[in-house]
Amino acid sequence: MDFIDIGVNLAHDSFDADREAVMQRAAAVGVRQMIVTGSSEDGSRRAIELARQYPGRLFATAGVHPHHAADLTPESQSVLSELARAAEVVAVGECGLDYFRDFSPRDLQRRAFGWQLELAATTRKPVFLHQRDAHDDFLAILREHPQLAGGVAHCFTATERERDAYLELGLHIGITGWICDERRGLHLREVVKGIPGDRLMLETDAPYLLPRDLKPAPRTRRNEPQHLPHIARAVATARGQALETLAREAADTTRRFFRLTE
Repeated sequence: MDFIDIGVNLAHDSFDADREAVMQRAAAVGVRQMIVTGSSEDGSRRAIELARQYPGRLFATAGVHPHHAADLTPESQSVLSELARAAEVVAVGECGLDYFRDFSPRDLQRRAFGWQLELAATTRKPVFLHQRDAHDDFLAILREHPQLAGGVAHCFTATERERDAYLELGLHIGITGWICDERRGLHLREVVKGIPGDRLMLETDAPYLLPRDLKPAPRTRRNEPQHLPHIARAVATARGQALETLAREAADTTRRFFRLTE
């Protein structure tokens, strides 16, 4: 089977000692391509460097996570504008709003989000989106930018209400191992039933969000892209689909959305 991980933080320092082995383990279970998330100026630059090192296997996003919105200065805007235009970059982001942590003031989050949506529209690249506890403001800002070339709600963990609002806006939806969490994610097994096959994508968000039902659990508690088939199996079971069908649909959708080369 053919899997694509649309959200992996492969530039994270937890992978520095064994990044090549992590990629090999992923390839061994069918994860042929991955999109490396850029969530800061430095992180975006490192994501691009990895994509250049592994052309056709890795791709990158370039953007500023809402946690780092206060760091988005005119100078860094200029740098990110240039980074976003790199051939290896397939989306602008990770960008959006996070009112759960509030690591950056909300007004600066909104400003940084709007600027990145403008950048995405200018470059004609889709946006890789983050939203937590900010649904209404998030939707309002997205509606101010109807010229976008598409967007994906990364690491979707919400309810049918948010799902339907995103689908109405034309967004795609990324599902992680949150669906495997018996404490917080069981509702997603109903939510994923209502996502059209041509809007659904799969991701690990590694090294975060290790699926809680992995047996045995890794001693390091570090998530890896090799666990994407495990997540896909949970999604397929919830949707009443064969794993092969779900994997094929998700891969086709992902390649079309991000315009990935094989």
